[in-house]
Amino acid sequence: MSEISLEYLQGLDATDPLAHFRDLFALPEDLIYLDGNSLGALPKQTPAHLQNVIKKQWGQELIRSWNSHQWLQKPVQLGDRLGKLVGAAQGQNLVCDSTSVNIFKLAAAAIRLRPRRHKIITETGNFATDLYLLQGLQRMLGDQLKVVAVSRDKVATEIDKETALVLLTHTHYKSGQIWDMAEITALSHQHGALILWDLSHSLGAMPVYLDQLNVDFAVGCNYKYINGGPGAPAYLYVAHRHQDKLEQPLTGWLGHRRPFDFDDHYQPALGIEQTLCGTPSVLANAALETALDIMEQADLSALRHKSQQLGNIFIQLVTKFCPEFEIASPTDPNQRGSQVSITHPEGYAIMQNLIASNIIGDFRAPNNMRFGFAPLYIRYTDIWHTVETLADIMATGSWQETRFHQRQTVT
Repeated sequence: MSEISLEYLQGLDATDPLAHFRDLFALPEDLIYLDGNSLGALPKQTPAHLQNVIKKQWGQELIRSWNSHQWLQKPVQLGDRLGKLVGAAQGQNLVCDSTSVNIFKLAAAAIRLRPRRHKIITETGNFATDLYLLQGLQRMLGDQLKVVAVSRDKVATEIDKETALVLLTHTHYKSGQIWDMAEITALSHQHGALILWDLSHSLGAMPVYLDQLNVDFAVGCNYKYINGGPGAPAYLYVAHRHQDKLEQPLTGWLGHRRPFDFDDHYQPALGIEQTLCGTPSVLANAALETALDIMEQADLSALRHKSQQLGNIFIQLVTKFCPEFEIASPTDPNQRGSQVSITHPEGYAIMQNLIASNIIGDFRAPNNMRFGFAPLYIRYTDIWHTVETLADIMATGSWQETRFHQRQTVT
């Protein structure tokens, strides 16, 4: 890469084909928001749409809106819309519950699909909820299940004829490193194992090809790059070929074939709807609708290209102007998601100082400072001003102030 200057980055902003998307989000002009990999920005149209759902659909039409506005059909409708972003044909993706609940449902279902196998393989250092849920499933099943968590470099060698399921997060939440989805999926299938991908840090930042790569299952959240709002409903993917044999454990009433018959005995719905459990969150689904209205206008290849550029620029500027930090993400953009992490022993205090300077990233213990590059609204010049401010913080030592060391609940 050639020498980077502020003028060079201003030129990139001026010719950025995605630049107009920033105007669709309610972002303060003086704020640099580099935490879209954790909570995406608010689409400007979301409040008005929610007001309509609250005041008109709920306030005036009341219970009739379950029919007149198809509230009950939203999980399927939104799931199919999301499916286009992950390369899934209709009828395989569903918006429901949380990522955690969906992991439990699909991991348990996968074990039942491979009854003579007793191992689930995952990665140490994976996002905590993925590990915790597998540990809970293991406690529930006892000797029937063994969860094997190994370092990233050993995952491939652990997959064998006893493996029922491989659960991996496509883009690592802390380092941003990407798995080769095609390679690991194919390897799992060579051994007769199923694979479940957590796409929480990939969806909305890059193209994903679930059908093309023959993936079995996937889950993810919608409050990061999709911008569906805090606590937005998650989604799950089940390939068509598994749906007629799937037995998910949380057999709630909306997963019944005829839920309004109120039969005492459970009979699973046909297709993807059997993965439903309880009543959908209407207001949360409404917020997700407006987020998808924006996301569907964006070219995923253009998003990926810009996010790689932003990450490359950040790494080069940090390396040049902030030598106190270690780069904790892959420098190869093809091995990195839409974030870059840097480390420092005093990373928490430094990040708090940066946030007080109106530049928002986040911190992950023990020393990881994360910077997420949401391509729809991050400008190239934002990267320059971020590194400039970070260099100033380190030069002045302002991070040493007591207030920056006081730990908050959410880091």
